[in-house]
Amino acid sequence: MMRNACLCAVLTAPLAFAHADSVTRCHSGHEWDRPAQAGNAVVFWNQVADNSIAVVAGKSPQQGSVDAAIVQIAVYDAVNAICGYPFTPYAVRPDVRRPALPEAAVATAVHDVLIALYPAQATALDQQYAGYLDALPGHHQGKRNGIAVGQQTAAGILALRANDGRNAGTDWMPPPPNPGIWEPTPPGFLPAATPWLRFVTPWTMTDPSQFRAPPPPTLDSDLWMQNYNEVKAYGGAISSARTPEQTDLARFVGGPGVQPMLQWHDAWRGIAADQRLSVLAAARLFAMLSAASSDALIGCWDSKFNYAFWRPVTAIRAGGGNPGLAADPTWIGLVITPNHPEYPAAHGCFSSAVVEVLKTYFGTDRMHFTMSSAAPDLLQPVRSYHRFSQALTDILNARVYGGMHYRNSTIVGSELGRQVARQAVEHFFLPRKEK
Repeated sequence: MMRNACLCAVLTAPLAFAHADSVTRCHSGHEWDRPAQAGNAVVFWNQVADNSIAVVAGKSPQQGSVDAAIVQIAVYDAVNAICGYPFTPYAVRPDVRRPALPEAAVATAVHDVLIALYPAQATALDQQYAGYLDALPGHHQGKRNGIAVGQQTAAGILALRANDGRNAGTDWMPPPPNPGIWEPTPPGFLPAATPWLRFVTPWTMTDPSQFRAPPPPTLDSDLWMQNYNEVKAYGGAISSARTPEQTDLARFVGGPGVQPMLQWHDAWRGIAADQRLSVLAAARLFAMLSAASSDALIGCWDSKFNYAFWRPVTAIRAGGGNPGLAADPTWIGLVITPNHPEYPAAHGCFSSAVVEVLKTYFGTDRMHFTMSSAAPDLLQPVRSYHRFSQALTDILNARVYGGMHYRNSTIVGSELGRQVARQAVEHFFLPRKEK
């Protein structure tokens, strides 16, 4: 209950996160690795960023993940510099004058990035930023120096990403309608979303296609027939095969009001609070998670638009392109189908990258944490897990039970995300070697 109360207080009483006990003075010996006792500037400003990106600006997960990574990597480079570079910087080496409060750097980096990305939100963000700094304990010069560091890293990461292909608005014309080819899906029959993402400059990959998935199964294969029949039986709005728990899980993950990026970010903040991470530890973890999950979606979009594979609602209504399969012209999924090609499953890409980073960072798959859902009328609005991999399994199953994806697509997406994360954690944000 305490963590939920703190999370709720973020937007209504942000000064609670500026308690003196939470100040981690990286410039004083090795105090940068001391656990924060009462909140964490990185955790607080991560939720501020989520509100700006996904709630106020209404960005989709694939759009928002790139902007969230800009925020968190600017934060990481700022805090890492103030703490004397215990880890390799991502891109920016700011000039640091001592004393420098890392909390002031965090607030400034997030504020400046968000103002640059969403200038229409400037008034509200300025007010929140000013209030946070006013309540932040510490010497005035320490605040000023921390602010200067945050300004430098925000400017540096924004400059680095100035021409990265975000929001390029490139048109995409799907191949002519044929069995196996994606088409706009009911009920909205919307055009494919954010096709430009497949050209965005990655954070840790050499190229968006570096981990491109293998081709989807052919329509005459046993695998295709198995996948088709499973989602037809379990994923329909009306299903006698799906249990009430499976229905609840599908809605928990993909129901109305659920934004996958926000759902996972809330879990990150809970984990950081429960594990009492320091400002530096949280800055590094959130940068790793944001970079890997953003790249996982960039790589996923490369595969999606390369193969342009059809969604279950299209395939099942048409009979699956295989005489051995039965059509259902009125079939519709339990959960509304997202408007982009099916293969591989984006939630599998994103969530697998997150889970791989968490397992690597903490050195274990075992950890108790919770995930919550904004979907209405759930049997379990909050789910408890004892392994990171349990959450991933639930998410992959939910995409089938919701009627949005085939089983193979979730597995392939999960492998893509895992490969992206492995490269990220093996080559970036690493402890510096002692000379």
